[in-house]
Amino acid sequence: MPTVHANDIDIAYKDQGSGDTPIVLVHGFPLDKRMWEPQIQALSGEFRIITPDLRGHGESQITPGPYTMDLLADDLKGFLDALNLQQVVLGGFSMGGYVAFSFYRKYPERVNALMLLDTRPQPDSEDAQKGREDMAQLAEREGASPIAERLIPRLLSPDTVANRQDVVDTVRTMITECPVEGIAGDLRGMALREDSSDLLSKISVPTLIVVGDQDAITPPAESHMMASIISDATVVEIAGAGHLSNLENPHDFSHAIHDFLHPH
Repeated sequence: MPTVHANDIDIAYKDQGSGDTPIVLVHGFPLDKRMWEPQIQALSGEFRIITPDLRGHGESQITPGPYTMDLLADDLKGFLDALNLQQVVLGGFSMGGYVAFSFYRKYPERVNALMLLDTRPQPDSEDAQKGREDMAQLAEREGASPIAERLIPRLLSPDTVANRQDVVDTVRTMITECPVEGIAGDLRGMALREDSSDLLSKISVPTLIVVGDQDAITPPAESHMMASIISDATVVEIAGAGHLSNLENPHDFSHAIHDFLHPH
């Protein structure tokens, strides 16, 4: 797997397909670039799809946390610089969406279009921050397995959990293989993130918002709220999917991206 050195760390990534404007997809917590395999398969025939591992994830370098969203955004800028990419279509899933907000706030000239995927602009409440710290300590104490058991029923729809063992296994593998430093670094970084609600009205590039119709973590109502504020936004709800809509209904998810990049 290729790596580049950027922002003082080694970042692993996958780069497939070709096209004028690269599409960079940023994974969520506590996952890695493998979550995008269905989209790579569906879209790399027409587009260049680049999927980095965030620091402390997958094959990228592990560092002590917290991994603030600004730090991860600076990693992403260094990554784009190393690949000599001046402008990209930037897609972020869940925590990757928080990174995308931070990146757009800092480096808007680098973003040709934005894809906000099962994500939300609001910061954590005090209770949510406490929950993040509790989970970080659980990971440090007991490893990644209890994190997987806690998260899978929230990440996936009840139907997926009951009937799609392949999807459950894929998600469990990514979570249990995530370094504990990455899990704790993400949790403490997300707890520190700023409110991006003020940014929505300043987003001036075409924006695709995708959400699972059964997403309990970032519900569809939040996606429609974002779309009502962003000047050029489209919302697509993915049928039969929870939070991990790209894995639960990959056909419709990839189709939404394809239509956004190739409007009829």
